[in-house]
Amino acid sequence: MDPTLRERIQGFVDSHQVVLFMKGTRTAPQCGFSATVVQILDSMIEDYETVNVLADPDVRQGIKDYSDWPTIPQLYVRGEFVGGCDIVKDLYEKGELEENLGVVVPEIAPPQVTLSDAAIAALAGALQKDDEFVRLEIDSRFGHSLSIGGRGPKDLEVVVGPLTLLVDRGSARRAEGVSVDYVDTPNGKAFKINNPNEPPKVQTVSVEDLKALLDGDQPIELFDVRTPNEQKIAQIAGARLLDRPAQDHIMSLSKDTPLYFHCHHGARSAQAAEFFLNQGFKKVYNVAGGIDAWSMQVDPDVPRY
Repeated sequence: MDPTLRERIQGFVDSHQVVLFMKGTRTAPQCGFSATVVQILDSMIEDYETVNVLADPDVRQGIKDYSDWPTIPQLYVRGEFVGGCDIVKDLYEKGELEENLGVVVPEIAPPQVTLSDAAIAALAGALQKDDEFVRLEIDSRFGHSLSIGGRGPKDLEVVVGPLTLLVDRGSARRAEGVSVDYVDTPNGKAFKINNPNEPPKVQTVSVEDLKALLDGDQPIELFDVRTPNEQKIAQIAGARLLDRPAQDHIMSLSKDTPLYFHCHHGARSAQAAEFFLNQGFKKVYNVAGGIDAWSMQVDPDVPRY
C-alpha cells in the first residue's frame, strides 16, 4: 500500500473517536449498507465523522487494503477497526455496540403513531402468524417502510388499537406524530404516511403548472441552470440564468421564498434545487422534463436541441 495513502487513512482514523468510511455522507448515504450503519450510529451517538469513499477512488480502495476487509462501510472506534455492516448490526442487536462506543444509550419512549381504521384493517389482514408484527422503519433520509416481520431485541412497541407496531430505536426518534392511512391511488390502494418531522424535499413541478404560474398575477423566482450558449438557443421567458449575481440574489431572499429551477431535461436543475434546499430554503421546485418538455407540451415555438 502506498505509504502516503496509508498515512492519510491513518490520519482519519486517529483524528476522530468514531469514524465511518462509507458510500455517501451521513445525511445522504449512497448505499443501503451505509445507510443501515448510519441509522444505528444516529440512534446511539450525536458526534461521529464520516468519510465518503465515492469522492476519493484512492481512499475507496485504500481503506480495504488498510483494514484487510473487502467491503464498505467500515467502522473504526478509538483507532480500532470494528467491522462492516453485518458486524455492526450484530453488535447492536446483542447490546455490545454501546460498550464498544463507550456510551450509555438513554431509554427512548415509544413514539405516538396514529393509524386510520382503513390502515389498521389492511395491516391486520397481512398478519399470518402469531409471531409476526407490523414494522415501521424510517431511515436517516426519512424513507418510510411498513413491513411484516419478527421482533428484534431493541424494538419498541407501539400499541395502536388491536395492532402492535414495532419500531427500532433509530426509527423511533423520527416517528413521533406519524400518521398512516390506506387510500385509493391511480394504481390501487396504498399506504399514505405523513411525518411531521420530515425535512423539506425538492418538489417537482410540471411544465403546464409552471406556465400557469408564469401567467399568474405574481412574479416567480425561476432560474435557468444551463450554460449561456444553451440559453441563446432556447429559453423560457421569465427565467433568469443562474450566474453569480443570480446566486447572490437568491441568498438575499427569505428562506420561505418559492424557488423554481429548470435545465435541458431536469438533471442539472435537480442538483441546483438540492443545493439551495441545503442552504435552508423550504419551497424548492425542479421543472420536470426541463425546457425540452416545455417545447413539446407548452410552446412548440421554443427550439429543441
